Amino acid sequence: MYSAEDSRWMAEALRLAKLGLCSTSPNPRVGCVLVQDQKMAGSGWHYRAGEPHAEVHALREAGANARGATAYVTLEPCSHHGRTPPCADALIASGVVRVVVAMQDPNPFVAGRGIARLREAGIAVECGLMEAAARELNAGFVLRMTYGLPYVRCKTGMSLDGRTALSNGVSQWITGADARLDVQHWRARSCAVLTGINTILADDAQLNVREIHCDRQPLRVVLDSQLRMPLTARILQGGATRIYTACSDESKISRLQEAGAAVVVLPDINGRVDLPAMLRDLAQQGCNEILVEAGATLNGALLRAALVDELLLYIAPQLLGDMARGMASLGELTRLDQRVDLVWQDVRQIGRDLRILVSVKHSLPIAGGGVGWG
Repeated sequence: MYSAEDSRWMAEALRLAKLGLCSTSPNPRVGCVLVQDQKMAGSGWHYRAGEPHAEVHALREAGANARGATAYVTLEPCSHHGRTPPCADALIASGVVRVVVAMQDPNPFVAGRGIARLREAGIAVECGLMEAAARELNAGFVLRMTYGLPYVRCKTGMSLDGRTALSNGVSQWITGADARLDVQHWRARSCAVLTGINTILADDAQLNVREIHCDRQPLRVVLDSQLRMPLTARILQGGATRIYTACSDESKISRLQEAGAAVVVLPDINGRVDLPAMLRDLAQQGCNEILVEAGATLNGALLRAALVDELLLYIAPQLLGDMARGMASLGELTRLDQRVDLVWQDVRQIGRDLRILVSVKHSLPIAGGGVGWG
């Protein structure tokens, strides 16, 4: 069905789409290549929400050479009027004769309508080339459009024996400078960085992108069930901060709002922050990917509630001993079927440390825990 040339050009479209890794949210990352007589006539990628889509950039570059060309697009061209006109209409008007699409758009406003519109105009459309790579690139967008949840990635720096801090809480620095710089790239691609109030109280963390260029800062999110956030906390300065709480104390909420934070009260039946409701709310705010940088308590709560999609682990070549703190409080497991099963995705050395990326296999809560936190 697909030729080697098709694969070559779709790979180029995917490469272009990755250029928008840190800038397109809440939109998906999309690339487009126009090919005429086995030569690239135009190319483009989506820079950021509200600006022209990948297809428009490619068509502008190709000009009259788009007529009779094949378009390779990493995501189904849109068919509805949003902040920009439909890309399907632009492709039809340009005179392309064939469109190869990596995957159908999960957005219910599109969901096959763009492909149908192209075919109704007499354009040959093929869908599914390199679909797995396209889905991986936009895993958060796909999850949000399909289930109303963001993609949750938990980042942890640890010793070789799985310890994240000494028993007295000291943790700076277990991992090296190269690993810490690498984390900034993961923050930059995330729509939000999430932590618990204990991390703020212990480290006065800012959770912003530093040391690398970034056109936008992620939303900073703190789970603070009793609203213990100090008004002097650095996380309240220099960027958007959203606090989820189970506390309805109007005076505390008012002071934090005056300090610039958005405060959302989402208690569960036990008086803790309702974790699934929190993630659904972040999805409604347009968050595709969430990076969690927290301690064992919040990591464990998210894992027990089956709300983690991926673990990003930085492992330092050192041992901290069995009295040091672990990465996730899962409670006591009494059966092996209560374990968290993982799938290897990527393993590489970052400076002196090892970076391991694993996806979480389980889809149901484990170890009998609740779904609240705090």
